Amino acid sequence: MRVRVCFHDQCFDGACSAALFTRFYQASVNPQARFDYSGLAHRAGQLFEDSLFVGDENAIVDFKYSSSDRLTWWFDHHQSAFLSEADSEHFRRDQSGRKFFDAEFRSCTKFIAHIGQTKFGFESRGLEELIRWADIIDGAQYSDPKTAVEMRDPAMQLSLGIEGARTKDFVAGLIPKLATLPLSEVAALPEIRRSFDELHVRHLKAMEVIRARVELKQGVAYFDLSDQGTEGFNKFIPYYLFPAAVYTVAVSSSPERAKVGVGSNPWNPTPKTVNLASICERYGGGGHAKVAAISLPPGDSVRARETGSQIAAELREALKAQGARDAAPA
Repeated sequence: MRVRVCFHDQCFDGACSAALFTRFYQASVNPQARFDYSGLAHRAGQLFEDSLFVGDENAIVDFKYSSSDRLTWWFDHHQSAFLSEADSEHFRRDQSGRKFFDAEFRSCTKFIAHIGQTKFGFESRGLEELIRWADIIDGAQYSDPKTAVEMRDPAMQLSLGIEGARTKDFVAGLIPKLATLPLSEVAALPEIRRSFDELHVRHLKAMEVIRARVELKQGVAYFDLSDQGTEGFNKFIPYYLFPAAVYTVAVSSSPERAKVGVGSNPWNPTPKTVNLASICERYGGGGHAKVAAISLPPGDSVRARETGSQIAAELREALKAQGARDAAPA
């Protein structure tokens, strides 16, 4: 039995979801199954190639739905999980009992653990640390900005290595290790240490570039990194540097896509009343209510900047209106 697991690439929760699904499948479905892993990335155009689902069983975790009749398992927690209403309807009609969606979960890893336990009797013993950190990292549940940015915990070091990976199948190669080893042991692997050391230098440089480029106005931090040639940076850096920011809008570029990333500051007490996924959906993107993104074709930085500027202006107006409502007499 060959199982192809497709996961959100260069994402800590995506990798952990694939690792947890592997352990779940081995324990609850077929202990003799063989696994291979394929990372998926958000991009403009078709997300699922016809040749993707080549296993006897095919799973997608932490990524959008596919209506392919070759897809046998699916888990996701993003508001923007469906590419079309037709896909949404296809999911609602599914009778397999193997496709699951719940946008209330902060991480797909914890969602898989919940479904595994409640629907199949799966006990995720030995994976509690992996589940906890996936929930912290994907749900931005850090105690403070320092924990998110200073990279002292092994899980954070792994997250940097996973999100900044540039070698094809680097993250896929880590998944069997995440499924069997403590996070501290995975983080100590020589290939991870080499990757972390290199990426940490870039991380520190990104902090200085962001510090110099942020335009913070009316609670919204906007910055453009499209000339840097990479989209990978720690999305909590702006809040570490600029605690007054309520929302951020970042424009970046890589060989795979131009990107507009939109986020909210979990440590700023200002109420976050705007659904960022809903805003990004209007431009063909999506995500979560508190963090979302838009993918555009590679090289389309001009449109990315225009889109980012429009969203920043919309968020500033929303905060202005929110402030006016709060200040109005009862």
